[in-house]
Amino acid sequence: MPLLDAARAVRENAYAPYSHFKVGAAIRGKSGTIYSGCNVENAAYPEGTCAEAGAIAAMIAAGETEFTEAAVIADSPNPVPPCGGCRQKLAEFATGHVEITLATTAGSTRTTTIAELLPGAFSQSDLER
Repeated sequence: MPLLDAARAVRENAYAPYSHFKVGAAIRGKSGTIYSGCNVENAAYPEGTCAEAGAIAAMIAAGETEFTEAAVIADSPNPVPPCGGCRQKLAEFATGHVEITLATTAGSTRTTTIAELLPGAFSQSDLER
């Protein structure tokens, strides 16, 4: 699974000197290109960046605005889902049926969808008057 391999590889670059909890994420743009990101912590804790947000930023910087699948990996006992903020970020750039593979470095995986992770996501249609 190349997408999960990309998430696993970028996880090694995570900057996590405070939590020591490295996370890697990869998303496949509609073009087929894989974009990856890792968490980057900061001494001012809320100013860090999640892996999913980093992968989305790389995709946007490359000129794409939609992805078709994603993978997130961490060294944890069970596959770790994205935080609430990243669930909303993922929902901004993909449809609800898009699959997200959640994995551990030990090899355990779970597949879910954006809609399952964030039912009732806030969207652009909620801003219409």
